[in-house]
Formats: sequence, C-alpha cells, structure tokens
Amino acid sequence: MQIGREARSHLNNVLKSHDASIIEHRVGGWLPRDHDILRKWLDRKIAHVEHPSRRDEPLHPVIQEFQRFIETNPAIYMGFHQMFEQVPDKPPYSNDPTGKPQVRDYKLMLKLFNHAIGTAPAYEDDGLVGFPISAVLDWPMGTPAGIAMFCRPDVNEHFKKLFDVWSSFLTSEASCGVLNDGPGGWFGRPASEAMPDFANTYVCDPSAPHHGYKSWDDFFTRSFRPGVRPVFCPDDNDVINSACESTVYRISYGAQETDRFWLKGQPYSLAHMLNFDDFASHFAGGTVFQAFLAATKYHRWHAPVNGRIVRTVLVPGTYYAESPCEGFPSPDAAGPNQSQAFITSVAARALIFIEADNPAIGLMCFMAVGMAEVSTCEITVDPGDVVHKGDQIGSFHFGGSTHCLIFRPQTKVTFAPSVSIEADIKLNEAIAKVTAA
Repeated sequence: MQIGREARSHLNNVLKSHDASIIEHRVGGWLPRDHDILRKWLDRKIAHVEHPSRRDEPLHPVIQEFQRFIETNPAIYMGFHQMFEQVPDKPPYSNDPTGKPQVRDYKLMLKLFNHAIGTAPAYEDDGLVGFPISAVLDWPMGTPAGIAMFCRPDVNEHFKKLFDVWSSFLTSEASCGVLNDGPGGWFGRPASEAMPDFANTYVCDPSAPHHGYKSWDDFFTRSFRPGVRPVFCPDDNDVINSACESTVYRISYGAQETDRFWLKGQPYSLAHMLNFDDFASHFAGGTVFQAFLAATKYHRWHAPVNGRIVRTVLVPGTYYAESPCEGFPSPDAAGPNQSQAFITSVAARALIFIEADNPAIGLMCFMAVGMAEVSTCEITVDPGDVVHKGDQIGSFHFGGSTHCLIFRPQTKVTFAPSVSIEADIKLNEAIAKVTAA
C-alpha cells in the first residue's frame, strides 16, 4: 500500500491548463518552474561559450577525454547524437524566443560543461538555476537515447571524472566569487529573501569576507547554529526523528524486495536500493519514507534514532538517469526530480545501517541519494560508532539530494499527521512513533 500521490501528470496536462512555459514538476528550487527563465539563462551561457573570443579556447583535459570517449565508441557516438535528435521539434522543447535552437549537439554540450566546471552557481534573481549541467541536458534526459546513455556505467565514469574536477574548484577559494551581496551573490537581497535570517540561523561571520566561508562547498555544507534545530524527544526511543531538513516525497508500506522500479508509479525495489547487501532481505515488506532537500536548505544528515552504526556503504551509480516512464512524450523537465523513487535504485548513494536501541525498531537503514551534478555523499560515522538522535552521520556536497529511512516489516511505524506529502519537515523534529509488534 502506498500513501501520497504518484508523480504528477506532466507536460501534456501543463499545456492544457497553464502557460506552456510553466513546468509544474520542477521541485526543490534547483531549476526554475518557468521554462522561459531557464531558456534565457541557457542563452546567456551559450552566448558566453560561443563568443568569437572563446570559440577556439581549448577544452579542459577531462572534457577532451569525454569527447574522445564519445567519438571513438560507435554506440556512444550514436547515442549522443540521438539524444538531441529525439527531442521533439515543438514548443517548449524546440527553440528559444528568437527561433534558434538551443543545445542541439554534443559539441555545444561539452563546451557548456567546460564552462560549468570552472564556475560556482550564482543565485539568479529571477529563478535559481542550481543544476547547470542538468539545465544543459534538460530535455535530452527524457529521450530514449538519453535514458540509455545516462544509465551506462562507462558514461557515468566520465561524469564522475568531470565532477572530480568541478569538486576541486568548488572546494577552492576561487569558488567564493558568488559569496557576496552583489548581483548573483548568495548574500544579496533576492537570496536573503529565500534564506531569511541567515546570520542567526547558520554558523557564519557576516563581518568577514564571504561571511567567513572558505569555498562554495564550505557554504553549501554550512552548519546550523547551536539550538536552531533542537532534538525532539532525545531519550524517547519510541520516537523517530527527521534525519534531514527536507520535504516529504513519499511514504510506502509493504515495499518489495525486488520490483520493476522503472515502471509508472516507480515502486521501490529494496534489493536494488540496498545494492544487494546481505541486509536487504531483512527489509522486504517494510516501510520506506522518502524526502528531498531543497537548494537553499541545510545539507547534512543526522541520526534519526539512538543506536549503533552496523555498516556503511558507498554505492556508485548514475547522475542523470530518469525513469523511462517520465520521458517523452511527457518528460520530467527537471530530470531526476520527479524520478526520485526510481533513482533510489540506480543513482550514486550512501547506506548507513543502524541497530536502534529500541528492539521494536531494530535494524533500520538511512539512505542518502545524489540526484544530479556532483552528488557526493560523505559518510562521517564508522561501524561500531554509538549515535544519539541529532548526531551528524554525513552530508551531501553540491548537487541535488533525496533521502530515505527504511524499516523492517516488523517495525510498526505510525507517522505524525503533519508528515504528509509535500510537507516541509525540520531537522531533528519528531516524525513518527513506533509501537511494539
């Protein structure tokens, strides 16, 4: 049995009832719902990389390697042509306002990647474009060729190399250029309206350059000030707390050990989610709680229960795969956003198995899932560590993110009435209670 609505009906319904430029299923604030904003943003990036003064600039070695990989493998070469050819030639997919197609070939795609890996995301006044590479791949991700390419391990290996270079930049002082109060700055008026009372909420020094942050990644992984997110019911082992500052995506009971996760409805397939870990069978028929993290929010993970870390696993996976049922003719315009249940089985992710002090909970699993871009999952606990509710257990680094709490079928979980689909839940708040079986 599943609680909550399934993925929204996509662009065909949008075209019937709203302006065609409004993409209703872009969630989390990473891409603007108004496609005109994204299109204009992409126009500016294309104009930058195609400026006569830059046309002959050499690509970064990691991009050159990606290009050789595409051009020397016939199947990849075909796929990276077809993913653009299969995008429909009709609005809003086809042209920009001047009638000129936007990204329609892999060479322009690579030029835009080359620009992206040397920049930090700015805060856009008219709509945040926090996924620059997802913006480039916006429609190709929904084509049959795009789905096939982005599920290939060898393609994802090249994205991983690209992201390693980008990550090096984002962790450097050079990435601080957008940490200011100027246009596009993360401390300017528009960003401050999206993140009110920032200085009193997060650890920072407003009097220091860049608010005291040493890099974009340092800003992205910022900590709450002490007391901002108190731990609810710290000693009540019957209460499960929120592990992340997030928005509820789905709650499912009776999740199957294996299921066809690529079909409409995107059922959870626990063996795939847990990477066929020995513990996977313990959760067959159990409960999955999933919630996603927004662009302007907090990106660290904290223990939802009191207990002991049993096992931690980092699982490599995809970065831009989306569910086939979200592709054309009604694509998920935000890539993995509306494929969040699907990507729990295929995307790069981290597993933290916790043996709760409460035997009515027993073994549970926290799963962090990278949704796009760098998607780094950092685990900060080790097997054998004792954790208390609210203790940090890891964090996301730049990229979209979603997470799951997975319980065994013997764990009788009742979620609070406030924990409904699309409800915003704060870190460390009580979200569920467990009763003895």
